[in-house]
Amino acid sequence: MTNTMADYYSVLGVSKGATKEEVKKAYRKQALKYHPDRNPGDAEAEQRFKEISEAYEVLSNDQKRQMYDRYGKEGVHGASMGGAQGQGFESMEEALRTFMGAFGGGASGGDSVFESFFGGMGGSRQGMRGARQGASKRVNLTLSFEEAAKGAEKTLAVTNSATCKTCHGKRTTATDGIKTCSHCQGSGQVLEQRGFFSMAMTCPYCQGEGQEVVKPCETCRGQGSVKEKQNVKVHIPAGVADGMRMKMSGYGDAGAGGGPAGDLYVFIHVKQHEVFEREGDDVLLDLPITFTEAALGCKKDVPSILGQTCRITIPEGTQSGKTFRVRKEGFPNVHGHGTGDMLVRVYVETPTRLTKEQKDLLAHFHKLEGPHNSPRQEGFLDKLKSLFKR
Repeated sequence: MTNTMADYYSVLGVSKGATKEEVKKAYRKQALKYHPDRNPGDAEAEQRFKEISEAYEVLSNDQKRQMYDRYGKEGVHGASMGGAQGQGFESMEEALRTFMGAFGGGASGGDSVFESFFGGMGGSRQGMRGARQGASKRVNLTLSFEEAAKGAEKTLAVTNSATCKTCHGKRTTATDGIKTCSHCQGSGQVLEQRGFFSMAMTCPYCQGEGQEVVKPCETCRGQGSVKEKQNVKVHIPAGVADGMRMKMSGYGDAGAGGGPAGDLYVFIHVKQHEVFEREGDDVLLDLPITFTEAALGCKKDVPSILGQTCRITIPEGTQSGKTFRVRKEGFPNVHGHGTGDMLVRVYVETPTRLTKEQKDLLAHFHKLEGPHNSPRQEGFLDKLKSLFKR
């Protein structure tokens, strides 16, 4: 099976400089080969169809393609992540919409497009009318700054619609518990007269399934599913950032009519830290030092977000705002691309509440200061003089 994280150009088999027409031609060729109506029950072909449709949906759009070329998938999909499953089209419906657009079809002309390519699949598609994917769920998860850096294991309490264990989702336990809908005669649609026009509408009695339950299951009352609380364990990888999204396939509501379960989306919020700030995968730390430490130089032990103690050497004459880089003491990249650094920015504090002795010493030091003790001030004064000479 193709890796879902593969490059979009490689997925379609085109070069990075391919024209829109070449991209469309490559997509059409593969889409016809892997379309689910040509490969019924083939999960690998279905996955491949989703991948090439996702690639075409991005590369056929000038704006999305430009973002992808500059920033990759994160630039197109936002700061979202797919967890172990990776990113991709969320459902077959999205892939089919892309397919219809590539062949000039639409929602109203879908059947004719399928008939022209596959010799008509109306019967089989109607038979799948009752199979629907379950609803997806969203949960918010708050992490500490340290948990985001190191990763964590969390347990989420989620209430989902689970397949009824009594009827196994069939909505009835009786052999004659389901019959053809008497209102639409099993078609799933009814005609509604509006003036001179007749419109086909989804049957409101069977919700388009073409069947109705006459002897409902006593446990789920004919719904095929029941509400159930679940404790879902979530592995949070090291390096996640505020606003990221994890997708856990199959942890949403149970599907109907044998359809797959929905997905669970975990939206991550990371608390701010009292000392550290984050910039990409780097960690920023402001370190106050005294006037004498900056002038004479010193060594400082500072903690990193990963729990290490790092010693930095501050040379004599260090100016306020100077930044020191400690390699690989930042956030691990969530996609496995190395580790960021810790950037220690020092600022020199002016002493306050001086004693008389301290003031006398500073006054004596001021008398001993030469013109080269303050290079930035000297350069600034030279610039001012040049302005007055104009």
